[in-house]
Amino acid sequence: MSRGRNDGDLKKRLITWIVVIAIICGCLYIYSRNNGTSALEYGSKSLRKLGSSYLGGEDDGDEASSKSGEDPQDDAMLKSIPVCDDRHSELIPCLDRNLIYQTRLKLDLSLMEHYERHCPVPERRFNCLIPPPPGYKVPIKWPKSRDVVWKANIPHTHLANEKSDQNWMVVKGDKIEFPGGGTHFHYGADKYIAAIANMLNFSNDILNNEGRLRTVLDVGCGVASFGGYMLSSDMIAMSLAPNDVHQNQIQFALERGIPAYLGVLGTKRLPYPSRSFELAHCSRCRIDWLQRNGILLLELDRLLRPGGYFAYSSPEAYAQDEEDLRIWREMSALVEQNVEPGTQPPLCKSDDDPDAVWGVPMEACITPYSDQQHKAKGSGLAPWPARLTAPPPRLADFGYSAEMFEKDTEVWQHRVENYWNLLSPKIQPDTLRNLMDMKANLGSFAAALKSKDVWVMNVVPEDGPNTLKIIYDRGLIGSVHNWCESFSIYPRTYDLLHAWTVFSDIEKKDCGAEDLLIEMDRILRPTGFIIIRDKPSVVEFVKKHLSALHWEAVATGDAEQDTEQGEDEVVFIIQKKMWLTSTSFSDTE
Repeated sequence: MSRGRNDGDLKKRLITWIVVIAIICGCLYIYSRNNGTSALEYGSKSLRKLGSSYLGGEDDGDEASSKSGEDPQDDAMLKSIPVCDDRHSELIPCLDRNLIYQTRLKLDLSLMEHYERHCPVPERRFNCLIPPPPGYKVPIKWPKSRDVVWKANIPHTHLANEKSDQNWMVVKGDKIEFPGGGTHFHYGADKYIAAIANMLNFSNDILNNEGRLRTVLDVGCGVASFGGYMLSSDMIAMSLAPNDVHQNQIQFALERGIPAYLGVLGTKRLPYPSRSFELAHCSRCRIDWLQRNGILLLELDRLLRPGGYFAYSSPEAYAQDEEDLRIWREMSALVEQNVEPGTQPPLCKSDDDPDAVWGVPMEACITPYSDQQHKAKGSGLAPWPARLTAPPPRLADFGYSAEMFEKDTEVWQHRVENYWNLLSPKIQPDTLRNLMDMKANLGSFAAALKSKDVWVMNVVPEDGPNTLKIIYDRGLIGSVHNWCESFSIYPRTYDLLHAWTVFSDIEKKDCGAEDLLIEMDRILRPTGFIIIRDKPSVVEFVKKHLSALHWEAVATGDAEQDTEQGEDEVVFIIQKKMWLTSTSFSDTE
């Protein structure tokens, strides 16, 4: 009898433990689903391993094969890459607030650190394809897109309701219209821009001042109507706003075909070199410019060229408010004071590089002008459009001669003509609008496109010569970036990506080419194009991923005719297919 009772007790305990284990496993499963650890969200180790051998990288698991150059997987075609969950259709990995919450980062909200870049560690990367939202359509073409976009592409209408009194945007059926209003220009950005030109006594109320004002930084830009309407005056604005409570404002700007970038005046320098802009603008500005000894205003000063302007506009009601008046008086005193020993803020230290910007903290100091700028009593730049092809004075900072600059311009003019010949069966004059040059060097790719109705985001690697200041001196725009990380922009932004030796550069870094492919897919619009100009092994590597990425080859070009002697490069042009998801995805040919 005793033994029977013991057996019964044992069975009861066993059943109890089975139930407990089942409950724990269920909880863990639910937790993993809610925290994005499903196979559809985080990276595939087999994907990373497969790619490393194609680019010549070493793989610890098969060192002998890597060293001998013989890889048993060389003929393998990658079959698929997971698709991210639908809720990640607007994922920006390095500006993901969910990541901040999950990793419990200690950030100072008063300094806007939560709007700065915080990238996931490799184990938390979303190595999956970002799906388009339901009902996504090929974007409306420029210039019509300045005024109207498809609602399905950015299914967010809260700004239309919140800013209804300011004429930002209006929902009409399946479209969203942009009347040209803004926080401080309800009656249209064009009239507001003309009013600023009139205040500055520029001829014919045209803000570009006969080509002397070309590059503009619009801080807190909203949906970028200010920048959009400037384009007709031969000016180009870097429209800047954080991924904040108005989180889709930059997405709307880019969908409209207006240059824009996600960023914030927080604790780090903006990713632009010194003396890049002729005009900085902030409408109905609620930024605390005086915080931390005026550090944010001093960052604008770093970015403005000699003789540049800061247009700070506010409603008339602000002029009656004592607190706003105090802020205005203190700002005026800060920017007007003479720089003398012992005064605050001080001059920046002599060893401070004003063009070092990637992850560099802001300093509450005044950036001195260079010897060249003192000698020229200004920037020394030609008016637009002559400055696009005129050798800029800061070329000397890199040891480049005017002849080298002119040769680079000529070479890229020929290369771009070749690209367009290869693309011609696939594109119309209005097919492309938002372009990115992923390794821009001197900006000659963008310069060669002056006759096209496009704009180019010129990207300069953070670890190479910071030639971005040459690009701004040419009247173009861009940003510093590290391609081991995701770009600070929404998915489905660009119509064309140009990658000149970008993959060869990735080989030399501690990051994967597969991650770069997935990032390129994230920021490329469906039906958009990629031009890869790199060594043959890179092209073969990319070809093995075409099917998995839902890309298709368009053309392969012979680069020998326009490549410097000794270089081994191939031109490979790709188009991203339009695909949709339900429980899985299907191609729509």
